[in-house]
Amino acid sequence: MRPTAPDSAEDAKVAPKGALGLTMLRLFALLASPDMAKWRFRMGLALVLTIIAKLFSVGAPILFGDGINLIVEATGGGGGGGAAGEGSQGSTLWPGVLTTFSLAFIAYAVARFMSVGAPQLRDALFSPVSQDAQRLTAVRAFAHVQRLSIGYHQTKRTGALQRIIERGARAVDFLMRFLIFNIAPTLFELTLAAIVLSANYGWEFAVIAVVTIAVYMGLTWSMTEWRVVIRRQMNEADNEASARAVDGLINFETVKAFAAEERESEAYNSAMTRYASAAAKSQSSLALLNGLQALVMNAGLLAMALTAGWKAYNGVLGVGDVAAVTMVLMNIYQPLNILGWAYREIKQGAVDMERVYETLALEPDVDDAPDARPLKLAGGAVRFEDVAFTHDGRSRSLGGVSMDIPAGGFVGICGPSGAGKSTVLRLLFRFYDPEQGRVLIDGQDLRGIAQTSLRDALGLVPQDVVLFNDTLRANVIYGKPDASEAEIEAVLERAHLSDFVRGLPEGLETLVGERGLKLSGGEKQRVGVARAILKDPAVLILDEATSALDSQTEGEVQAALSDAARGRTTIAVAHRLSTIAGADRIFVLDAGRVAEAGTHDELLALNGLYADMWRLQSEAVSAAGETLETARMAE
Repeated sequence: MRPTAPDSAEDAKVAPKGALGLTMLRLFALLASPDMAKWRFRMGLALVLTIIAKLFSVGAPILFGDGINLIVEATGGGGGGGAAGEGSQGSTLWPGVLTTFSLAFIAYAVARFMSVGAPQLRDALFSPVSQDAQRLTAVRAFAHVQRLSIGYHQTKRTGALQRIIERGARAVDFLMRFLIFNIAPTLFELTLAAIVLSANYGWEFAVIAVVTIAVYMGLTWSMTEWRVVIRRQMNEADNEASARAVDGLINFETVKAFAAEERESEAYNSAMTRYASAAAKSQSSLALLNGLQALVMNAGLLAMALTAGWKAYNGVLGVGDVAAVTMVLMNIYQPLNILGWAYREIKQGAVDMERVYETLALEPDVDDAPDARPLKLAGGAVRFEDVAFTHDGRSRSLGGVSMDIPAGGFVGICGPSGAGKSTVLRLLFRFYDPEQGRVLIDGQDLRGIAQTSLRDALGLVPQDVVLFNDTLRANVIYGKPDASEAEIEAVLERAHLSDFVRGLPEGLETLVGERGLKLSGGEKQRVGVARAILKDPAVLILDEATSALDSQTEGEVQAALSDAARGRTTIAVAHRLSTIAGADRIFVLDAGRVAEAGTHDELLALNGLYADMWRLQSEAVSAAGETLETARMAE
């Protein structure tokens, strides 16, 4: 997977040349995908309604002009005559049928309503299509991000990543509505209007309309390019503010523990200040753009009205035709009035979609091989063969580690901080692949095994159990969603959670809060134990599983874990050596290598690293006991 730049820098990108065309292709590909096949009829009907609306939009002003010409003719007014007048150069849409101005005005009202009503009906019909396209884009991106390797997630900020998906999904809806149903139909309307103006009133009006719109669009695009820079600054500040807010809210206990509320608020304020400054510049530049747009469009309307008035004065056009040609240009002006905003948003939408598709194009560092097969369990024997691995930014994490863990055996792994204990577990879960050597379960190289089947065979109780902001039940059954009530009750008993759950007013339906913050450390740990026991894995992995428990609870949970470990391979990573003293074999890691291996008694007899660690911990426990006893006597 290629490295990525910081999130704010990525959001600062502009759409590359050709990105809009590529975005259109992606939109059409999305709409043409099998997942959207059920909406084909609605898509076609929406397009038909759009064309109908534009036909009526161009025709309505001509009908209005015909009505005025009929009034002038009926009252004997001057001018060159209208649609029914002799020698008239006006519209001949209703020869022999339109006999009164009332019918012309009724026809105008109907056409006007259709030009507005048809798009409303189109939007109502297309809304489910748009929402489904957004859902499909967001779900595809979310599912793909979930599949990416752990290395990707370690370099991304959660808040910014959420923004990428959220903006990309919103961009799908915006681009469909404006590119397909606004910009493209407006260009169609301009072409149709130019043809009608030239055919009915004279080529001069077509030229005025085209030149006015061309100047209007050129001005809009050039100014919007300048305004996009400000928008990028807004996005950068918005990303930073969002990421800081998420970090601060998720880690609020740490914030409070360090009395850093004011510091976090200041950091958030700094990002919001940058955003507010960029937003103010954006608003001012928008006002300038709107003013210049109004100047260009009104100049075009003036040219249209003067030309039509001159022709009417000379008897070439009727009085109503002056109104008709002016209204045609005004109808085109209305959808173009938001062109500056729409163009900027379209460009930003193209960038947002590009970001999502860039994410979708990323490949996991660790992926299933094309011929990956399910893991075939035969007891759960684990073997590390001369495994070496290096984390980013480190010279060496593991170097030449070899370990044999027999099926059904209980082994402990210990060592100083940074010795490589956690890396061993991540290689076993295949979050990473070793740079050399192999990791095997029951003789099968993990690189040839489907990751889902591998992780189904592993159960983990980590040092810091992470819970979802959901009910106790949802967290306990996370590894086995189809567990029966009897199975749930059994694991609650084995994890010593039954009394705790029974004491809760809502029992298993109690919400645990963000990351389980409503539970104590020991309660969270026991939920993690229950979750692992319920999964019934072939290989049970305990990563400092009882480190957060008090002595009494530790003893209870240790008994539960011992029961859960019976008959299955168990790997316990421990800093507290007393938890692995009864292991069949203990591997002592130091500087990424296996420094010592043996039973507890054998390692003590070696009088090496393990013996030193045991001695230090024993002395610490003894000193703590003496301190407690002294304090009791003082009372």
